[in-house]
Amino acid sequence: MPDGRIVHANREFVERFRYPNRDSLLQTPAEALYVDPADRVRWRARLEGEDVLRGFETQMRRADGTTFWARETARAVRNDAGDVVCYEGLLEDISEFMLAEQTQARLNRALEQAAESIVITDPQGTILYVNQAFERISGWSREQALGQNPRILRSGLQDAGFYRHMWETLARGEVWTGRFANRRKDGSLFEEEATISPIRDSSGRIVNYLAVKRDVANEPHQERKLLQAQKIEAVGRLAGGVAHDFNNLLAVIMGYGEIVLRQMEAADPLRQKMEQILRAAELAADLTRQLLAFSRKQVLQPRVLDLNVVVSSTEQMLHRIIGEDVELKTLLGPQLGSVRADPGQIEQIIMNLAVNARDAMPDGGRLTIETANAELDERYAASHAPIKSGSYVMLAVGDTGSGIDAATQSRIFEPFFTTKALGKGTGLGLSTVYGIVKQSEGYIWVYSEVGVGTAFKIYLPRVDEVAAPLAEPVRPPLLQGNETLLLVEDETALRELLRETLAGEGYDVLAADGAAEALQAAHAHAGPIHLMLTDVVMPGMTGPKVAESIAASRPEMKVLYLSGYSDESVVQHGLIGPGSAFLSKPFGPEVLLRKVRELLDGS
Repeated sequence: MPDGRIVHANREFVERFRYPNRDSLLQTPAEALYVDPADRVRWRARLEGEDVLRGFETQMRRADGTTFWARETARAVRNDAGDVVCYEGLLEDISEFMLAEQTQARLNRALEQAAESIVITDPQGTILYVNQAFERISGWSREQALGQNPRILRSGLQDAGFYRHMWETLARGEVWTGRFANRRKDGSLFEEEATISPIRDSSGRIVNYLAVKRDVANEPHQERKLLQAQKIEAVGRLAGGVAHDFNNLLAVIMGYGEIVLRQMEAADPLRQKMEQILRAAELAADLTRQLLAFSRKQVLQPRVLDLNVVVSSTEQMLHRIIGEDVELKTLLGPQLGSVRADPGQIEQIIMNLAVNARDAMPDGGRLTIETANAELDERYAASHAPIKSGSYVMLAVGDTGSGIDAATQSRIFEPFFTTKALGKGTGLGLSTVYGIVKQSEGYIWVYSEVGVGTAFKIYLPRVDEVAAPLAEPVRPPLLQGNETLLLVEDETALRELLRETLAGEGYDVLAADGAAEALQAAHAHAGPIHLMLTDVVMPGMTGPKVAESIAASRPEMKVLYLSGYSDESVVQHGLIGPGSAFLSKPFGPEVLLRKVRELLDGS
């Protein structure tokens, strides 16, 4: 009735509202059935204006206090004068529908607010839905992505086999998990860890694919970098130890080989064979030098450098290395800051990277060498661990060659890893570069795209000092001598070779196999000891400690360290000072004699 009294209700209505009988319901005002009394006011207002009310949804209260959602259809019944005499209508319980709708709304909010990128496609791969995280991470708006295929994200770093395996897995109805190196709309690269699941209808037919993808640019990247660094460090320790011992053997081979060669006549039929032995020994020495560069166990001769000067000094040699089919372009930064590094090692970095670039461009291309000042902030450092923020000088070497795929990039700095054909490479070029950069307290990153090219970027800490001009080394003449030398070497064969070489040129040599004999020989010798030649790492006491003990009573004695590229403590813990004279094993007799003469003459 217009006054709100209920005058009629069928049995279904009474049972739906859980009243004990019809009379108890008829005694209840209609307003009491609505959870929100304002809904009843709106209900009447609409009927007065329209006479017919359709699809009015409201929440209603049962007799026991529970509630349910209902959809009403009602009309106003009027008399001949047009006055409303009553209202009649139908009531539909839509609780299940509303629950499903609310669940759907919550699901939609969850999808939209999820941190993970979510993509839903049809069975053919057409994108039907993307969430806000997808827009934020990929740079593609929802309007741009809908109707497209996920291949709009492809970077080209995964080959066709990668995607074929993924789709074969999904077509079998299985869940696929893996990682993508994808490309944003602006062209920048990012990495995602994805789980793609087939969605089936009630008949079991696949109707959609759901992809949930997580941006793994930071934490997993750091974890992989750490594991890679740990693996390289372990291999480096092994390589350094083997190379150090091997260099002692090579020093003996090369030393005696040169002695024998000098004693041979030019027409001696064995002379050519001896020369081949020495060439093979030199190649072996080159390999050990690269291993020790990788393992960061070199004794460097750092100085304040201008990288522009170093790059310019290598240009002529680079032209010979890369050939006529490769264009060389140098972009030298103005007002470039200085770095502290070994100039010879920086040249080796440039040469090794240039050789790799040349091999990646068999049909020609462009090699670009660039220098620039770089300020790396905390944000950059956070995404490029273990680099630290600060002021650097960048040396970049890039090419337009075949590029390096993602799997190969993860291994390129490992020693002996190479993608070149058998006999075309040792796999030590990039590991050498890595070791030199790390020992120079710098960082190296590789950026590459298959079919486009590769760029290596090296960051060396900037220093405040002004770089001195590079001077050409002056080779002193090979001279004999009659000074007294103290030779300390624990490797018997090498000690005998060195003693024989020095004594053969007129020197008085006191030979000792270790610290105890060296101290005893120095104490027993009445005259001056002009020069001490000693290995750095020996059992019992290191060469520097022996030299320090003897120098207390012989301050005029000079010291030459002979290093088989000693272990990490030599370089990193200051066993050898930056001004110390040294020779890196292996070396030939002429090199030794020239170095001895340099020190004795004070040059």
